[in-house]
Amino acid sequence: MERITSFSVDHNKLEPGVYISRIDGDITTYDLRFIKPNTPPFLDINAMHTIEHLFATYARNGKLKDNVIYFGPMGCCTGFYLLMRDTSNEDALAYIKEVMKDCMNHQGKIPGTDKIECGNYLAHDAEKAHNSLVEYYNVIKDLTTENLYY
Repeated sequence: MERITSFSVDHNKLEPGVYISRIDGDITTYDLRFIKPNTPPFLDINAMHTIEHLFATYARNGKLKDNVIYFGPMGCCTGFYLLMRDTSNEDALAYIKEVMKDCMNHQGKIPGTDKIECGNYLAHDAEKAHNSLVEYYNVIKDLTTENLYY
């Protein structure tokens, strides 16, 4: 069986940041690494769920909304994957920073958290999500495209 690309990255060397995970034609997968792998504490699952709802909502309502293919959590609870189409790395990194800022500044009800909208609507933690977003934004705010490589 062929080894997938993400399992070929030395996770012992990864630090929090933004990385290009893979490129498939016009779609680039970005690794939004919040936590250094294999270094607890990991992201709280309820905070991750809330970040997923916030980021997906803001990203799909912003200026590059038509370029966003997918945003979702990593099973290892260390970050998220963002798939974007037809977007330069410069524009993608700027968009990630912009959307992260929107997420951490979000006030009020978390989008999509009613029972009719979400399959696990009680599994959210806005405070922990906010804390994780602020911590992550402080890591990525000064990143440039030179930092996007594993």
